[in-house]
Amino acid sequence: MPSGHSRINLADVADAAPANGFGDRWEARVARADLDAEQTGLTHFRLRPGKRSPFMHRHQRAEEVYVVLRGTGQVKLDDEILDVRSLDAIRVAPEVARAFEAGPEGLEFIVFGPHREADGEPVEDSWVD
Repeated sequence: MPSGHSRINLADVADAAPANGFGDRWEARVARADLDAEQTGLTHFRLRPGKRSPFMHRHQRAEEVYVVLRGTGQVKLDDEILDVRSLDAIRVAPEVARAFEAGPEGLEFIVFGPHREADGEPVEDSWVD
């Protein structure tokens, strides 16, 4: 019988970015499976200094919350660009397209929300090209 809890260290989660061709822009540690989480998604990102997310995306049903751990930068939410800094929490409705840009010291953040299989979709935007 599985335990009612789990604990991992995010540094031990494999970085998915290089295998997806994004290692030059960020680290992406997708922790849902490592945590044995069934309903919640959690990813730890380290966006390299001066780099932008490799893509914009939105969801059909999943609301997400992004929490900036370290650094500064910007987040693009549809057509609005906001400055972000350490300990900012940004709630994003499913239909809002989003992407980040790191400042000169990089940008480290965590995103979490409900896990919905095949819920995300890319959004074409020249801001991330």
